[in-house]
This record gives sequence, C-alpha cells and structure tokens, in this order.
Amino acid sequence: MKALITGVTGQDGSYLAELLLEKGYEVHGVLRRSSGQERNRFRHLSHLTESSSVKLHYADLSDPTAMRRILNRVQPDELYHLAGQSHVGLSFEIPESTFHEVAGATLSLLEMCRDLEKPPRLYQAGSSEVFGNPTQIPQTEETPFCPVSPYGCAKAFSVNLCRVYRESYGLHVSSGISYNHESIRRGSSFVTKKITSAAVRISQGCDEVLELGNLEASRDWGYAPEFVDAMWRMLQQEKASEFILATGKATRVRDFVVSAFDRAGFRLEFEGEGVNEVGRDSDSGRELVRVNAEFFRPADPQNLVGNPQKAKDVLGWEPKEDGHSLAARMVADEIEPITGS
Repeated sequence: MKALITGVTGQDGSYLAELLLEKGYEVHGVLRRSSGQERNRFRHLSHLTESSSVKLHYADLSDPTAMRRILNRVQPDELYHLAGQSHVGLSFEIPESTFHEVAGATLSLLEMCRDLEKPPRLYQAGSSEVFGNPTQIPQTEETPFCPVSPYGCAKAFSVNLCRVYRESYGLHVSSGISYNHESIRRGSSFVTKKITSAAVRISQGCDEVLELGNLEASRDWGYAPEFVDAMWRMLQQEKASEFILATGKATRVRDFVVSAFDRAGFRLEFEGEGVNEVGRDSDSGRELVRVNAEFFRPADPQNLVGNPQKAKDVLGWEPKEDGHSLAARMVADEIEPITGS
C-alpha cells in the first residue's frame, strides 16, 4: 500500500507517517521548500530503516502542476490531506490566504483525483470550527454548520465540497471533523503548547509569567496519536463518510492550565476578575499566570463538544485522553528530555 500525506511535517502528519510505516505502507510526504526548518518533528522516524523511511516531495498546494506530477508519479492508494493554515486566531489576520490554503487546495486536490485513472481514497482534515456557535450540544455529523471564523468557513466549504464530489463523482472521500487534538509536537503558537511549555520552563527556574486570553473558553481536547489512528480507519471502510473525532468532554482553558501547572509542581489559585485576573502558586504566592485582553479573539466558538458515537460504532475507535490528562501528558513529555527521567 502506498500513501501520500500533505502537511507531513505537521503534528498530525508526523504521527500519521509513523503509524503507516508501522503498518508496512510505502509513505510519501508533500512539503513546501520553506518547511525544511520544521523537520524536527520528523527526527523521531530516524530509527526506522532507510528502505522504509518517508519519501519527501516538494510542492506548494497552490501549484497544481507540481501536485499533479507527484500524484501521477506516486500513484497512491490513499491520500491524506492535512496541509493548510491551521491557526484559527491567525485566520482573522490573513483570511484570504487561509481560504486559498484550506478551501482552494482541497478543491484542487479533488479535481486532480477525479482526473486520475485510479483515484486514491482521500481523507480530508475537517475541523470542529465548522460548527462555531452550534445549535446543539454535543454536536453530531448532522449538526448544521455555523462557523464564526474565516478558518471555520474555509473548513465548512471543504467538508461540503468533499461530500459533493463523493456523491457526484463516486470518489471515496471521507472528512474527519476533528476537535482540538494536541501533543508535545504541537506548534508553539497554539494555546495548549504555549501553556505546557511555559509550565515546564517555570518549573526549571525561568522567571516568567504566562499571559493568556479568555480562561473561560472551553474545548473538546484530545490526543493527536489517537486521532490519526481514526484517520487511517476511515480509509479502510468500504463506504466513505463524515466522522466526528472528539472525546465528548469539554475542558476550560483555566482547567487545562491548572492541570499543566499541577504536573509541573505548582498549585494554582486564581484571584481577580476579567482582564485583572491572575493565577498564583498557593505555596509561594508567586504570580505565574495573568489574563491579557490582547489575546481575546474577535469571536470565540461556544460549547464545542463532539459526539464521537458514529466513529465508535463504525470505526471501532475509542479516544482515551481528555483535556485534563492531556495537559499532564504534554508537560511530562516535555520534562522527560530535560530531566532524563
């Protein structure tokens, strides 16, 4: 079996490549030439034999000629489309490029697959951001889309477009409507990684205060390696479809922070209200966390909690980590290389 992964150097791409190699796949990855500096996520694959390592291809998703050549050369059985601008907050700053990288690239890939003599089975990375402020809690595959960010709009377009190409052209296209999933490989601009890395640095003696936005915002946070397993399971099904990938449990940013700092050896207690709120270590009284109004989003999704029942029933997928255990795991994973424990 041959698989092609776009966004192979990202968090999900690196875990997925590892999973597929372990299953005996020939794995190919697409990355932009500028992505070279992000290969640190890929170093964990160095223990694998050279014959089974990931074969890299350079292309930009905005360049359909290069992508067509790669698809024709590789002839993959499975195509995992994970690439694109994935930072929700940033999408308010760069809405046009977000749309082109997310929605436009998905359309191009669908057209390329449609033209192939033997189209690959395609996985498209959706997002819980398509629901925005949802009409029901928890959300299912039938919940209407109501995005509140440019990123969410682009993902809603992509999920709907995949359904259209599946029904109109018979392509085997599945979309994973993934809720937030994190790990030690998460990019530093994401709030979970920002929190856990700060907790580790402070525990190692760094004199800093972690600044965050809305502590009451909540997310359905899961563990990235578990989510990529579900992606693979989708493409093993005879019938393609949409699947909610979630834990079914919401965790506030505040609680994620408390769990992370607790694993790092602190007991946080909060005082004050709104933008004046701070978190202190109850033992030393030291200020460790403060709210900064600059980190509040123009619009923030509310009550995003997914119901993964369809994925459980059809894929046999069962997530184990939730926001609380995830925060502790991310801190522990980052502390381990420092302490050698």
